[in-house]
Amino acid sequence: MKEKDMFSLAGKRALITGGGTGIGFAIASCFVRQQAEVIIVGRREEILREACKELGPQANYVCCDIAALAGLPELVSGIEQRFGPLDVLVNNAGIHLKKDMLDVTDEEFERVIRTNETAVFALTREVGRRMVERKKGVVIMISSMASQYGIPKVMAYTAAKSAVEGMTRAMAVELSPSGVRVNCIAPGFIATKMSAGAMNSDPQRKAKAMGRTPMGYFGDPEDVGMAAAFLASDAAKYITGVVLPVDGGNAVGF
Repeated sequence: MKEKDMFSLAGKRALITGGGTGIGFAIASCFVRQQAEVIIVGRREEILREACKELGPQANYVCCDIAALAGLPELVSGIEQRFGPLDVLVNNAGIHLKKDMLDVTDEEFERVIRTNETAVFALTREVGRRMVERKKGVVIMISSMASQYGIPKVMAYTAAKSAVEGMTRAMAVELSPSGVRVNCIAPGFIATKMSAGAMNSDPQRKAKAMGRTPMGYFGDPEDVGMAAAFLASDAAKYITGVVLPVDGGNAVGF
């Protein structure tokens, strides 16, 4: 294979959760530009429909709630019957909760864990089972800097993303002998509509985040998208079990 072809995703089919907005949409966009076929999933059909219009004919969508765990086997089966075998799974969907730890209820904690951790495991199990049978596949997790160091008021989110990084390593050890690579991306401060609202309303927090980011600016969603496209490609065929920060050096900043 020619070197430039190693980075291409032509002929690959990817399932991207939470692919209608933000980082998920950026990942889908980068995959499409690298010639992959993408299936994006999420809970809001209108957003998914509009995203697919923008992504073009290589994109399709399925409306679902991945936190509805009992429906995941049927979801995966239906997607593969309709579109064909999946080569790549990107576990991007998640929910957030910003609240003082002492005020977080058990129900709130469990709701975040269910979507950001349990559903990630369950969906990967269902897709991974099929990938193992075919002896090939790529799973990409999306973590967070919250798993790298302590950030206040995001206890449930931190717990879930820490679990995602642990699962990345454990799944890589179990699945890689069967030809299925498992890696993780830990985004830093990325300029999305959601993060912009949070940062602009808290100038002190924004200054602190920028001050410890050596590159001196917040990342674009496409920075995460292109990292995911690389990990999904054959150029990364000997990479498994890694957690890759895409953060402008924030994790090592002082």
